[in-house]
Amino acid sequence: MGGIAKVNSATARSALRMPQGEAVDAVQLIGRIAQGDQIALADLYALYGPPLFRYLVQLVDDRGLAEEVLQDTLVAVWQSAARFEARSTPRTWLYGIARRQAHNRTRRKALPRADVSELDLTPAGDTEPEEAVLASVEREELAHAIDQLTAAHREILALIFDSGLSYAEAAILLNVPEGTVKSRLNNAKRALRDSLRAEEG
Repeated sequence: MGGIAKVNSATARSALRMPQGEAVDAVQLIGRIAQGDQIALADLYALYGPPLFRYLVQLVDDRGLAEEVLQDTLVAVWQSAARFEARSTPRTWLYGIARRQAHNRTRRKALPRADVSELDLTPAGDTEPEEAVLASVEREELAHAIDQLTAAHREILALIFDSGLSYAEAAILLNVPEGTVKSRLNNAKRALRDSLRAEEG
């Protein structure tokens, strides 16, 4: 019951950081999950499942493994909902759980991971050339180019563009400053532009 009270007291704070309807719905769903409501878990999955799955595919680079990690994530949400205190948005909390589950799985499989330090070398700035290139390509061509990127580049693109996390949410999830999120995103977009140009040549 204490977990539910914490969830309800933090609704207003969460609502300030994400779309009003989504914030209230997600906080209420987590509160119901904490009370053992399986339908609420299914509703939370309906709200976040598809973009979360696409994010996990980029993170682990294997659709079958991504499905397993998504199941692990739902189990972890079920087990930890009562401990949700709304220190971050429900979406950031959920993605954080998914990210930890993915890292647990990939660590066991010893998959190669990109060195994220290479993503922070370029300061955030004007990225119009990258945006112009990205706007002019076909969806299939873009998907193929994204597949050629490092896992770290794919992750930041998936978080911001596919999942729609704000810079602030991504910063919390990745445990880095917002400026670092912006520079990583700029570098990922440049890498994507270069990948697209390489395919044209």
